[in-house]
Amino acid sequence: MKKLVILAVAAGAVLYVGGHHAVTPPGPAAPAGPIATGSNEALANSMAASGYGWTGGEATCLDELWTHESGFDATAVNASSGATGIPQLLPGAHAVPADWSNPRVQIAWGLGYVKGTYGTPCAAWSFEMSHTPNWY
Repeated sequence: MKKLVILAVAAGAVLYVGGHHAVTPPGPAAPAGPIATGSNEALANSMAASGYGWTGGEATCLDELWTHESGFDATAVNASSGATGIPQLLPGAHAVPADWSNPRVQIAWGLGYVKGTYGTPCAAWSFEMSHTPNWY
C-alpha cells in the first residue's frame, strides 16, 4: 500500500488528561507518521485542502482533532453522548445528513462545522484541548 507522509508540527507538546498521545500546536514542521493513501484521514486532508485551503499546520490540527474524536472511524459512536462518525456529529444538536454512513458525507459535514463554528481546524483543536472532558 502506498503511504503519504504528512508533516506534523513541533513546538511545546501538550499531553491531555486521559489522552492517547502528545499534541503539538502549529509551528515549525517536523515529520509525523505516514497516512495511508485511500484512508479516511487522507480523504479528509484532500477535502480540507481543496475545499478550504487547509494544509500544513491546519491539516495537522484537523488530523489531531479527528484522531482524538473518532480515530477517523466512520462507524465510531460515543457511548456517553451518542455522537457519531468521523467528526462526531451530535444527533440531538444537529440534523443527521442523508447517507451519513458515507465517510465523504461525514467529512464534508465536519469540515463545514469546523469552518462555521471555529473558523479553522487549529481553533477547533485548541478549543477541544481547553477543557475536560474534551469536545468541540
